Amino acid sequence: MWPGETDMSFGLYLTGFSVLIVGLAIGANMLHVPASWTGVGIVVMVGLGILSGVSMTRRRDPPD
Repeated sequence: MWPGETDMSFGLYLTGFSVLIVGLAIGANMLHVPASWTGVGIVVMVGLGILSGVSMTRRRDPPD
């Protein structure tokens, strides 16, 4: 690990991202966004969460 980097687990990252998704879904509901568009937004955010979670938490190859 590089100096100054933190090692975040994938589960912790997805837990935080899930809280963000739930908050955005509740906000969309309060703004009376149609449920179909809220569902599309949730699917997109879950996909982005998985992609960014994998890229942020994967182990880097040690430098030579």
